[in-house]
Amino acid sequence: MNGNQTKHNKSKNSFLKGVLVFTLIVSFSVLLLGGYWIFKELAPRPLEVQTENGEVLMTKKSIQGGQAVFQKYALMDYGTVLGHGSYMGPDYTAESLKIYTEGMQDFKAQAKYHKDFRKLSDDEKTIIRKVVIKEMKKNRYDKKMDQLVLTDAQVNGYKEVQKYYRDIFTNGDGWGLKAGLIDEKDMPKNNRSWVDNQDQLKQVSDFIFWTAWLSSTKRPNDDITYTNNWPYFEDAGNSMSFSAVWWSGASVTLLIFFIGVILYFFNRYRLGMEEAYSNGQFPSFNLNNQPVTISQVKTGKYFAVIAILFLVQSLLGALLAHYYIEPDSFFGIQWIADLLPFSIAKGYHLQLAIFWIATSWLGMGIFIAPLVGGKEPKKQGLLVDILFWALVFLVGGSLVGQWLGANGYLGNMWFLFGHQGMEYLELGRVWQFILAAGMGIWLFIVFRGIKRSLKKETDKGGLVHLLFYSAIAVPAFYCFAFLFNPGTNITMADFWRWWIIHLWVEGIFEVFAVVVIGFLLVQMNLVTKRSTVRSLYFQLTLLLGSGVLGIGHHYYYNGSAEAWIGLGAVFSALEVIPLTLLILEAYEQYKMMRDGGVHFPYKSTFWFLISTAIWNLVGAGVLGFLINLPAVSYFEHGQFLTPAHGHGSMMGVYGMFAIAVVLFSLRNIVKPEAWNDKLLKISCWLLNIGLAGMVFVSLLPIGYLQLKEGFKNGYWASRSPEFLQQDIVQHLLLLRSVPDTIFLLGIVPFVYFCVKVLFNLRKPTHKENEELPVKDLTKDEE
Repeated sequence: MNGNQTKHNKSKNSFLKGVLVFTLIVSFSVLLLGGYWIFKELAPRPLEVQTENGEVLMTKKSIQGGQAVFQKYALMDYGTVLGHGSYMGPDYTAESLKIYTEGMQDFKAQAKYHKDFRKLSDDEKTIIRKVVIKEMKKNRYDKKMDQLVLTDAQVNGYKEVQKYYRDIFTNGDGWGLKAGLIDEKDMPKNNRSWVDNQDQLKQVSDFIFWTAWLSSTKRPNDDITYTNNWPYFEDAGNSMSFSAVWWSGASVTLLIFFIGVILYFFNRYRLGMEEAYSNGQFPSFNLNNQPVTISQVKTGKYFAVIAILFLVQSLLGALLAHYYIEPDSFFGIQWIADLLPFSIAKGYHLQLAIFWIATSWLGMGIFIAPLVGGKEPKKQGLLVDILFWALVFLVGGSLVGQWLGANGYLGNMWFLFGHQGMEYLELGRVWQFILAAGMGIWLFIVFRGIKRSLKKETDKGGLVHLLFYSAIAVPAFYCFAFLFNPGTNITMADFWRWWIIHLWVEGIFEVFAVVVIGFLLVQMNLVTKRSTVRSLYFQLTLLLGSGVLGIGHHYYYNGSAEAWIGLGAVFSALEVIPLTLLILEAYEQYKMMRDGGVHFPYKSTFWFLISTAIWNLVGAGVLGFLINLPAVSYFEHGQFLTPAHGHGSMMGVYGMFAIAVVLFSLRNIVKPEAWNDKLLKISCWLLNIGLAGMVFVSLLPIGYLQLKEGFKNGYWASRSPEFLQQDIVQHLLLLRSVPDTIFLLGIVPFVYFCVKVLFNLRKPTHKENEELPVKDLTKDEE
C-alpha cells in the first residue's frame, strides 16, 4: 500500500469515527432527555385516593405495595400490565379497565334508570356510555394536595375491581393461575420489604386499578390519556390517537428515503468488507498447527454446559406451549404444573436463554483473547475456572431463588434472593450483582489477554480497540439494571428495564457480534483488515444510530410521553436497514465457504452465521417492523405477534450466532479427527426448520387472529382465556407441537456433539507468556 492510499484510508476512517461518536452522543443525549421527560410526565401515585366524602380508598403506599406484590408473585411472567409481560394470562390493565368501566356504567344506569346497564335499551346505553366516558376522562388529581378524588361512579368501579381480583387471587382464574397464590403468611405482619403492612390482596388490586385509572384519564391540559389512549376500549373512550396514525405513515416514508441514501453511500464508498484472497488462492488451514493455550482448552466446559442449558431452556419452551392447551397439568401429570406453573417456567425459559447465549459469547471472548494479544498471561486458566464456577453458582442459585421467591418462601428477602418480578430480569438483586461481578471478571480476563496488542495498536479506533470497547460495553450497560426497584413507578422502571432488554441484549450484544465477526474473518485471512474496520464503523453507526432511539417502540403505551411515539416509530423503522444489509454479509460468508471447498474447516460456523443473517432480516427486521408501527402496536401490543418476532430475533439471531461462535471456538480446541460436520449440519437444518414452523405455522396466524379480535371487540377480548380456548386457536397451538419437536430434535445432536468433544480436546501447545504464531492485527496491511 502506498503512502497516499494509507493517508486516504486513515482520513476516511477518521471521518467514519467522527460520525459514529457524533451519532452516539446525539442518540444517548436524546434518550436520556426523553427519560427525564418521561419522569416529569409520569402518572401520579397520589398520597391518598378519596371518595367525594373524604373516605380514603387507597394510598401511595398501597399502590406501591401492590406493584411489589405483583412482582413478588411473578404475575408479569403470567399476564401483562400496561401491555408488558407474558401472554398466558390477561392484560391486567385492560381487564381492570373493562371492570372499572362496567362498574361505572351500572352505577349510572341504576341512578338514572333503576336497572343494570346490560338491561338498558340501545339508546339508553348510548347516553350512559357518554356520561361515563366524560366522567372517567376528567383528571381530578390535585397536585398541591397530592390527592385524587373519585366520583361515586368511579368508586363503584373501584370496588368492582377490588371484588374481582380478591376472588381471582383467592380462588384462581380457572385457567393458568392457581388458587391461593397470594398468601398473607408469605410475609411478616409488620416491617415488610417493599410490601405495605395491609392486606396484600387489596394492595395488588389497588395497583391494578391504578393502571386502569391512568390508562383512562387525560393528562393535564391534554386530550389523550397517560397511556396515549391505550388499551383500545370504546366504552372507556379509548381509541387510537392521531399521532399513532401519522407516525406510522411518516416512519414508512422516512424508511424508504433513508434506504436510498444509505445504499448510495454504501456502494459509492465501498463500505462492505473486501475479500483478502483472489480466485483460486483461498487461505489454507491446518488445525493441527493452530496454537492452543491452557485458557482456550478450559473454555470447552463452558460450551458443553451452554448446550445443556439450551436443551433445558427449549424443553421449558415446549412445556409453556403445552400449557396453552392444558394449563393445569402436563398430559394429565398434575405435579409438573404444581412444581413449574406457567409463570415460573416462563421466567426460567427467558433467564436460561440469556444465560446460555451470553455465556457462549463470554466463552468465545476468552478463547480469542490470546489470539489477539499473542500470548497467554499467567494464571489466565485459573481465572477462567473461577469464572466458570461463579457462573454455575449464579445459574443454579438464581433458579432456586426464583422458585422460592415466587412461591412465597423467602419473606422479606424476596427481592434480594427471589423473583424480582420484571420480565427478562426475573433473578433477584443479589444474583444480579453476582452476574455483574462475573462479567467484570470476564472483562478482566479479556483485557489481560489483549493488553499487549492494545499497547501496540497506535490507532485507538483500530480493530483491537473496537473489540475491547465492545467488550467493555457488555458489563457497563448491564449496570442500568440497578437503577430501579419495586418502589419505582412502573413506567419509569419499564424505561430502565428496556435499557437491558433492548440496549443490552439486542443492542450491545449485536455490536459485540458484528465486531467479533469482523475480527474472526480478518483473523482467518478471509477479508482485509482495512475494509473490515471501515465496514465496522459504518455498520455500528447504523446499528446504534437507529437502535438506541428505536427503543422508543417499547414506550408507546406504558405511560410515557406522546413524543416517544414519533421517536420510536421512526428509529425502530430505520433499524430494519442495518439488519437488511447484513443479508449481503450472509451472501459473502456463503461465497467464502464455497470458495473454501471441501477442506474449509469452519463450514459449521458459517452455516449458523448465514442462519443468523437470514433471521436478522426475517425475525428481527420484517416481523419487528410489522409490530413496531404505532398503528399496529396500538391493537397488537402484548399479543402473539410479539413472541413471533421475539422467537425469530432471540433464537434466530442471538441463538444462532451463539452456536456459531461456540462451534468456531470448539473447532480450534477439539482434535480435528473428532469433528463431525454432518451431525452439525443436521442440527442446523432441524433448528431452522423448527424455528420457522413455530413462527409461521403457529405464532403468526394466532397473532393475526388476536389482532383482529382486539380490533373488533376491544383489546381486553383478545387477551381473555376465551380467545385462547377457541377451536381454531387451540388447533394452531396443537399444530405447534410438530415444529417444536423438530426444533428439539435439532438440539439433541448439538448437545451430544458438545459433550462428546469434551473428551477429545487438544493438549495446550503453548505455555503461559510464550509467543503464539498468530497474525498481528495491530499492524497496517501492506
